[in-house]
Amino acid sequence: MRRWAGRILGAALGIALCCCGCAGRTEETKVVLTNGFEKDEVFRIESASCSLPEVMVYLTNTQDQYEAIYSTRIWEKELRGATLEQNVKETVLAELAQIKVMNLLAANHGVALTDGEKKLAQEAAADYFASLNETEAAALQVNEELLKTMYEEYALADKVYRYIIKDINPEISDDEARTITVEQILIKTYSLDANGEKTPYSEAEKAQAYEKAQQALAEAKNGEDFELLISRYNEDTKSQYSFGKGGMNPAFEAAAFNLGTDEISNIVETDQGYHIIKCISTFNREETDSNKIKIVEQRRKEVFGQEYDVFAASLTRNLNREVWENIAMIHDEKVKTTAFFQTYHTYFDGAFGQE
Repeated sequence: MRRWAGRILGAALGIALCCCGCAGRTEETKVVLTNGFEKDEVFRIESASCSLPEVMVYLTNTQDQYEAIYSTRIWEKELRGATLEQNVKETVLAELAQIKVMNLLAANHGVALTDGEKKLAQEAAADYFASLNETEAAALQVNEELLKTMYEEYALADKVYRYIIKDINPEISDDEARTITVEQILIKTYSLDANGEKTPYSEAEKAQAYEKAQQALAEAKNGEDFELLISRYNEDTKSQYSFGKGGMNPAFEAAAFNLGTDEISNIVETDQGYHIIKCISTFNREETDSNKIKIVEQRRKEVFGQEYDVFAASLTRNLNREVWENIAMIHDEKVKTTAFFQTYHTYFDGAFGQE
């Protein structure tokens, strides 16, 4: 998703779930129950409407991206008590709700696409439509005109984000963005079950793990080569981490930031287990500069998100339950389209200038 999506997807998902009738709505939220939907209309937020073909484009592209990496067996997995397919479906609903809300927000700010930007949307639509085989086009129920509208809405969401955060350029000091590099030995205090879920150790097992950590620490303090100790004791998938403040478990981070170069911590306990940390560098220039960019971006997302949340909470929205509940992924070997979002990037990356 685009850079603005990370901060506000949660808010958009809230809209989507409120459409579904979840509890805990704010007083400002206006949910209208109506049967006055157009054919294949999935949801409506104020004057913005989302159709079944739009959902199928997002859902199918997301599905096929998953399958290209993990194979079709990925849909056998469950997440938080629901199938992964259902989770992906709800995420797609949230993404589309987000796009619609951001387009309404753009209108509120008087932000619109230029003729040149609309031309890019037309070219992107023609390009993506040409990539579809007959089965895919029929399954998604799309044409170039609908795809053009979808790309225009996606681009307008991108543009209004940039418009709102254009003057947000905070100065970030080296200290605030300081990134350090450490090596660690982790002795775990949990196991993984067949579903990949954590099962905490018993008290007896934790005691054994702590004893093992004490042995590793004693050897480290006695001058044993830390790389050798890592190969002997470490139960993590990696041993070296570079991070800034707020980037790790608080206990781990506090211990690491209090170390000087080449110093070794005492045993640090987190929900992962027992850690022994060695500081490799108290200041990583390259990583610190990179972290400054991340902090600025996070500040921008927060500023945008505050305005988005207030605006979104005031909107009337409703979901066509009958259509929504009958939407499902397409499991057909002839339907393997993954290019919708990449096509957007091809045509629009750089179209709105640098932030």
